[in-house]
Amino acid sequence: MTVEDNRPTNYDDLPLVLDMKEMQKVLGISRTTAYQLVHEEGFPAFRSGNRIKISKEALFKWMEKGRA
Repeated sequence: MTVEDNRPTNYDDLPLVLDMKEMQKVLGISRTTAYQLVHEEGFPAFRSGNRIKISKEALFKWMEKGRA
């Protein structure tokens, strides 16, 4: 599922709902950048209690629109 830098290489191996660390790995971004991103208007993040989650499908649709 992963390459040497721990980035996922297969869409189907990802969980349906990503946490912040998983999203960071998928996008290859830092923790700071990830938190900035989830607070941008239109980014497909939601809260589950005090945790931020991102739907895998919504994230990839958002990226296809050219906003990543």
